[in-house]
Amino acid sequence: MSTRVVLFGVLALAVNLRAALAGYPPLIETVRADLGVDAGTAGLVQSGAVLMMAVGSFVGPMIGARLGRERALGWSVGLIALGSLVRGVPALAALIAASLVIGLGIGLAGVLLTGVVKHHLAARAGAVTGGYVVSMMVGATVASALGVPLAIGLGGWSFSLAVWTVPAVLAVAAWTPIARRIAEPTSAAAAAGARRALPWRDPFARRSACYQAGTSMMFYGWITWLAPYYEGQGWSPQHAGVLLAAWSVTQIPSALVVPALAERRRRWRFWASTTLACGIAGTVGAILLPQPPGIGPWLWVVLLGIGVGAGFPLGLAVIAWRTPDGHASAATSGLALGVGYVAAALAPLVMGLLIDLTGGYPAALALLVAAGLLQAGAVWRIGDRPRAGDHSADGRTVSPASRPGP
Repeated sequence: MSTRVVLFGVLALAVNLRAALAGYPPLIETVRADLGVDAGTAGLVQSGAVLMMAVGSFVGPMIGARLGRERALGWSVGLIALGSLVRGVPALAALIAASLVIGLGIGLAGVLLTGVVKHHLAARAGAVTGGYVVSMMVGATVASALGVPLAIGLGGWSFSLAVWTVPAVLAVAAWTPIARRIAEPTSAAAAAGARRALPWRDPFARRSACYQAGTSMMFYGWITWLAPYYEGQGWSPQHAGVLLAAWSVTQIPSALVVPALAERRRRWRFWASTTLACGIAGTVGAILLPQPPGIGPWLWVVLLGIGVGAGFPLGLAVIAWRTPDGHASAATSGLALGVGYVAAALAPLVMGLLIDLTGGYPAALALLVAAGLLQAGAVWRIGDRPRAGDHSADGRTVSPASRPGP
């Protein structure tokens, strides 16, 4: 089958990997008023979904090995469709349960996508990874922008959340015939891999997990607290929302272009370090000088967008380049993404506690600087070539020359 057809299917599925989550935050206050719940309960809906993304990432390689990556990928986006449909019931229990199902589907799909890209689109893994991450961002941007208008137009927040059933169902319908054509037969090695633990002993996998923990903390920390931080600096909620939208838009070209450049020149460390430096500089700048005279916070927002926009796809791309096959890619990304999503769920909570304890934002934002430094250490250790002592998914130690690297 044409690689373009496979790429189309991957991009269609990827649109759904953030949309259902992004459609909820703009409706939180409406949900609270309608259901009579406090802020903590409303926040638990999103945190629970992110934690289930971690669960899906940890178990994704095993499920993919048992069912076949291509088939399991379709089923995982089907879970997103199911959860979105259940959200159409305007009740707290349905909202929480459905969000957990959506998070599980997203976590599974994220891991399985890396294996599909590695096996079927390996020649342009960096560019393809950037492309499907951009599809995720576009889906999230559209969902967050349309959440409130859809609720008004359709007559309720639950109907607005249920709308995201439609693109998920369409994506599964488009992917199913593609998956049937490209599916690999389940081999004895794959079945054995399904029973094997995640590659915790693999040094490269551990470094990738540290990298994803750092970039996930930066992303979810800022997406939660950027607007409130600048509201505390005197911005209106509407203008703070525009600032958050600008941060989101800036990520798109970074996610699309930087992994392709890293792939073309085989200089992963350079591009990962450069974009991470932008993210750290934006964070430090926002702490020390929140609103520079004449330009306001826009420079910091652009730098932050560049850093977090490139961070996630670069982390996935280097896994695709370094692992020997699709099963190893799924296993390594499962570990890395699972750890990253756990960090993603905890970072906003810890930042909120620091804000309450200190009465301000500097200590909370300093946590994001620490996350950037953790990511920087992982970038340095991952480097541009495999290191002696790294392992493949089957536990064999490999030399730097035995695997391709960026």
